[in-house]
Amino acid sequence: MAKVKAIRGMNDILPSATPAWQYLERQVKSVLSSYGYDEIRMPIVEQTDLFKRSIGEVTDIVEKEMYTFEDRNGESLTLRPEGTAGCVRAGEEHGLLFNQTQRLWYQGPMFRYEKPQKGRYRQFHQIGVETFGMSSADIDAEVIMLSARLWKKLGILDAVSLQLNSLGSTDSRQKYKQDLVDYLTQYFDQLDEDSQRRLKSNPLRVLDSKSESTQAILADAPILSEYLDDDSKEHFSRLTGLLDDAGIHYEINTRLVRGLDYYCKTVFEWVTDKLGAQGTVCAGGRYDGLVQQLGGKATPGVGFAMGIERLVLLLETLGAVPDSEKNSFDLYVAAQSREVQGDVVQFSEALRDAIPGLRIRTHCAGLKNINNKARQTGARLILLIQKSDAGLVGVLWTGADSSEQIPLEELPVVVAQQWEVIKKS
Repeated sequence: MAKVKAIRGMNDILPSATPAWQYLERQVKSVLSSYGYDEIRMPIVEQTDLFKRSIGEVTDIVEKEMYTFEDRNGESLTLRPEGTAGCVRAGEEHGLLFNQTQRLWYQGPMFRYEKPQKGRYRQFHQIGVETFGMSSADIDAEVIMLSARLWKKLGILDAVSLQLNSLGSTDSRQKYKQDLVDYLTQYFDQLDEDSQRRLKSNPLRVLDSKSESTQAILADAPILSEYLDDDSKEHFSRLTGLLDDAGIHYEINTRLVRGLDYYCKTVFEWVTDKLGAQGTVCAGGRYDGLVQQLGGKATPGVGFAMGIERLVLLLETLGAVPDSEKNSFDLYVAAQSREVQGDVVQFSEALRDAIPGLRIRTHCAGLKNINNKARQTGARLILLIQKSDAGLVGVLWTGADSSEQIPLEELPVVVAQQWEVIKKS
C-alpha cells in the first residue's frame, strides 16, 4: 500500500527546524509586548465574501489562489489567504473598532494556491500587526519602527532594507490609474502576459512586473507621486520626517504597490537580497477604507505582515540563530544501569523543581553505549547517575570529561552552578 504524503506546498516543520521558529516567535512577542500590542486569534476559515469584498474580486488572490469550497449547508467558505480582513471582521463583530484605538497582532497559517518554491508555499505562516482608530502618520512610523527594532533584535537589520511609497487617496489614485492605463494601452502588445491581464483588472500591479521589457516601458509612464492630493503629501512628509529623526534608512520606491485593493497612502516593504527572488520578508501599509468597505463605520487602519518561512530562512542563511536555541534541552540525564533507572526519573523531576527553566531530557531508552548516546545529543550538560559504595552519585560532563562522583543530594546545587557558568560563557 502506498504511503500517504503531505499535500504539495504544505510542508511539515520537523523538530530539527522548530527551534529557529520558536526563537523568532519569542523575539517577535517580546518586541510586540514592549509596544503594548495585544494578541488576537481568528479562525482560519471565513466566508468567501469577506475576501472578495476586502482583497478585491479581480486580484490574483481571489481569481486564482484562494482555497474555496462549499460546506454541507452550501455556504461558500475560504481558507484565509491573508489575515487583515479576518482581523477587521473580528474587531467589527465584537465591537472593538468604532471610536476606539486598538493595537493587535496575530500569527498562524495562511493558504494560497500558487506554484510552490523555496520561501513560498501553499500553506505558509505569517505574523501580522494591525492598528485601528489612528489616522496620523505617527502610527505608520510606529509600526515601521517596531519592525526595525525586531530586525535589530534578531541581528538582521543590516541584511534588510526599507522601501516606502504613498498610494494617495482613492480619488487621486483613480485619476492616476486612468492615465496609467491610457499610457500602457499604447504598448499593450509589448507587455508581458500577466501585465496584459492586470491592465484591465488591477493596473497598479503592472508597476511591480518582473518582466524587463515591461519595466522598460514603465520607465516613461506617469508617476503616482505626481498625482498625490495635499493630505497624502503632508501625511507622507510627516512619516519620512519621523523615520529620519529615528535614524531609520529608507528608499522611496515610486513603483511600490501592494497586491491588495484596500491599501491607501502609506505602503512599505522590508526586502533582502540574501534570499534570491523571494526578497520581501515584511510588507504592509495603511487601509483607511477597509472597515467601512466591510460594513463598519469609517475607521483608519495601518499594519503589516511578515512571512515566518522567509524570516527563518534568512536567519538560517545568516547564521543568526544562536547555538543555544538549536537544542530543545539543556541537560541530559541518564542511568548507567537498569537498577537506578527509576531513581533517574524521580531525580529529574526533583531537578525541574529545584532549577526552574532548565530544560531537561531524561534518557528512557536502552542502556547500551549510554555514554556515547548521551554525548551525541549535543546537550550542554550531561549527567550520568550510578550506584557507588556510598549510595547514588552523579558524574557531570560540562564539555570535558569528568570522573568526579557527586553525591545525589549535592547534585542540584552543582548542576545549578554549572548552568550559570555556561549561560554566562
